[in-house]
Amino acid sequence: MSEDKPAASVETAPAEANAIPNGKGHEEEITASAKTPSAEAGEKGTVPNSAHNDSTHRTENAEANLPESQDVLSGMEDNKTPQFTDFEGKTSFGMSVFNLGNAIMGSGILGLAYAMANTGVVLFLILLTVVAVLSAYSIHLLLKLSGIVGIRAYEQLGYRAFGTPGKMAAGIAITLQNIGAMSSYLYIVKSEFPLVIQAFLMVDKPEGEWYMNGNYLVVIVSIAVILPLALMKQLGYLGYTSGFSLSCMVFFLISVIYKKFNTPCPFVDFTFNSTATGLNISAMDPLGAPDPACIPKMANLNSQTAYTIPILAFAFVCHPEVLPIYTELRNPTKKKMQHVANISIAVMYVMYFLAALFGYLTFYGEVEPELLHTYSRIDPYDTLILCVRVAVLTAVTLTVPIVLFPVRRAIQQMAFPNKTFNWTRHTAIALVLLTFINLLVIFAPNILGIFGVIGATSAPCLIFIFPAIFYLRIVPKEEEPMRSFPKVLAVCFAAIGVLFMIMSLSFIIIDWTSGSSKANSGH
Repeated sequence: MSEDKPAASVETAPAEANAIPNGKGHEEEITASAKTPSAEAGEKGTVPNSAHNDSTHRTENAEANLPESQDVLSGMEDNKTPQFTDFEGKTSFGMSVFNLGNAIMGSGILGLAYAMANTGVVLFLILLTVVAVLSAYSIHLLLKLSGIVGIRAYEQLGYRAFGTPGKMAAGIAITLQNIGAMSSYLYIVKSEFPLVIQAFLMVDKPEGEWYMNGNYLVVIVSIAVILPLALMKQLGYLGYTSGFSLSCMVFFLISVIYKKFNTPCPFVDFTFNSTATGLNISAMDPLGAPDPACIPKMANLNSQTAYTIPILAFAFVCHPEVLPIYTELRNPTKKKMQHVANISIAVMYVMYFLAALFGYLTFYGEVEPELLHTYSRIDPYDTLILCVRVAVLTAVTLTVPIVLFPVRRAIQQMAFPNKTFNWTRHTAIALVLLTFINLLVIFAPNILGIFGVIGATSAPCLIFIFPAIFYLRIVPKEEEPMRSFPKVLAVCFAAIGVLFMIMSLSFIIIDWTSGSSKANSGH
């Protein structure tokens, strides 16, 4: 598909200006743009005269024929001045999978065992499967829309659907979601890095040394590691760090599985280990019956169940990164990008379930919102867990630059729509974002609050609501009536997102106000 060059011009100010010529209504232009490809099929001679609007006048049917006309179209688009283009369409399929997988994977995996403890194994698996399938369908909608209008930027899809309000809504949602994600990643650094140093130095009770202060360590990691990577011009360059990050999470998963078979149930806190050597810590009671605390629950509902859906939704959000990765994909086609998304989601689905299952089967009802903290209760100086902490720290640190790219693009789309790429602005936005996120992390109460609130608001918008309503708005009624199956499905999809948002926010607010929330207790 010849969208390497067009992708560079997709985010141009002219493209945005042409979306609503002379202030005309959106539906007129959308209908016209949707009909144009059929006209092109019969009147190929008109293509050169419409080269300026070519990138917004393609459908999926036209995409199938693009490889043959790639040179012609590329030549026509060479004269366009690219805006906001960090992409050249040179990233391999494998690197794209790494980048999207790394965008999906993050600190969310540390909270899934806690989610399973509060839903039960079967209910958790059902919810995880539903959210994964819905995420894949959402990506399908985004890719289909990008094929219809030739736009591969989330904010610009919003612009084509609802004008400036649509673009602003998408940009704000992306900004909030990804700032929440980066905050949660750096919160892991803040909470885990001091414990790693403490374990390396074998210090039981730190006495206020600066190098064991999480706030200082977050700033140091942000400046030394995250900022240089965030200043990369192209997202594709981060494929290597994404691959390394994912390998760290695979090591985390293997370690969680291994510890399941080497941790007695019920486990004994480290503070009591000195007296536990003479105790019977078998999972059987004196009568030979299994200990109730060591029997997994297939279904479980309690006040903390309210956090499960936001955590799951948060765990699969990668939608702001999908279109930029699509733009950078070498020889991109909708089908090829859908394969990238399906493979990434499938791999993360398996890793999420295994990490949640074995983490839960290790600690059962004692598992904490942040899984690694629970291992510290057994032995804070365990060598394997120490290595796991380092791996997780590395993984989440290397994920931050991937998540920062879409935020910077969103800010540029909203605040500087007519500006070409500029290194000063590129660097300044990264610095401001990292500074703000560092301040947020230093004062954030805990990780569960971040998962809950952000996951309950921005995530449903980006996964469910926006792709569905953009689809309803952009695809003309002449092609797909409102009662057609795809549009009915899109309406249901948007309704699911609204339902998830209302339910999650309601349960979380009730949980907080009841005073029983672990989020409030600083657990």
